[in-house]
Amino acid sequence: MKDLRSPKLIWLKGILFLIIALTSAGLLWAEAPTLKTALLLALAIWAFCRAYYFAFYVLERYVDPKFRFAGLWSIARYIFQKRSNRDPKL
Repeated sequence: MKDLRSPKLIWLKGILFLIIALTSAGLLWAEAPTLKTALLLALAIWAFCRAYYFAFYVLERYVDPKFRFAGLWSIARYIFQKRSNRDPKL
């Protein structure tokens, strides 16, 4: 699959992600319209956003600047390879 390079398609992709997120969150909240549900949903969304930021910015910039992550699978492979290469005495 080719990289997406068209600015219009990139914007469309971002808008579609936003629509999916808002629709999903709205439907989940509609199932149980309580303050607790809204807060837990907001917390989950915030935590996933921070985890994504950590995975693609913090790891590349501060942990291993030489490695370029291509996606979540490449991050998982990187983490498990690092663990298997560790000295077992540590």
